[in-house]
Amino acid sequence: MLHKPVIRAFFDEPTNTVSYIVADPDTKKAAVIDPVLDYEPSAGQVDIRSVHTLLRVADEQGYTIVWTLETHVHADHLSGSPYIKAKTGAKIGIGEHIRDVQRIFRPVFDATDLKTDGSDFDHLFKDGERFKIGELDAEVIFTPGHTPADITYKVADAAFVGDTLFMPDYGTARADFPGGDAHRLYRSIRTLMALPPTTRLFMCHDYKAPGRDTYAWETTVQEEREENVHVKDGVSEDAFVAMRTARDATLSAPRLLLPSIQVNMRAGKFPPAHTNGVRYLTIPVTFKNAEALAA
Repeated sequence: MLHKPVIRAFFDEPTNTVSYIVADPDTKKAAVIDPVLDYEPSAGQVDIRSVHTLLRVADEQGYTIVWTLETHVHADHLSGSPYIKAKTGAKIGIGEHIRDVQRIFRPVFDATDLKTDGSDFDHLFKDGERFKIGELDAEVIFTPGHTPADITYKVADAAFVGDTLFMPDYGTARADFPGGDAHRLYRSIRTLMALPPTTRLFMCHDYKAPGRDTYAWETTVQEEREENVHVKDGVSEDAFVAMRTARDATLSAPRLLLPSIQVNMRAGKFPPAHTNGVRYLTIPVTFKNAEALAA
């Protein structure tokens, strides 16, 4: 009989992010997936409200957190993984192609402190790698496209798909970030849709599709194949890429894009403190039709 996880979701409305505790009911060992650090950019302040709530629930249930797992380098929220690691000793894991993301963004932010070998993380998962959460069987599926480094964590009958897919009535992730690719995204989605139809899929985000009044983040492979408004069965790769490319051209950058990338590519750590003890996030500036200002 399949050993199923206990799954608890935590929705952060300011970033529309869903974080998860995934626990083995027998051993009480658990993993956290995509935890959120609260960040207020207008004040330059970070807080631990969200991760504190998650840790409190884990403690109440008697869970021992052994992993804090990132599906990719998020562009819309800052990772709470370092705080979880500090409080529990859990290892921070991400896909091995984090190195590609680090190489892309290191020069963008002039992040001379950043090594591009992924060593800020405790473990870099390979495609197809298997590991344990207590007695739960977990498997890594490489699902690039949204970024070059996205992975899905399949734990028993549940798959945590990051930003690759959204709920069937909302569609799919954008693919226009540096290193993203709509063709690869389509193929990654088809890989997920080849899983058994009853496989439960857990989203990293929800934005309430038009006509839906409540947030939702759990669906199945079968529901995605039958109902996904962007990529249900019968949608060709060329048609998907044309749709995705046109749609992405209309999207604005995520509100927390610049701070998120800088922090998350460092495994959730902030850049080193300056001599005054303060840590600073870099904002690259380009000039559009204002060459005199660049003088």
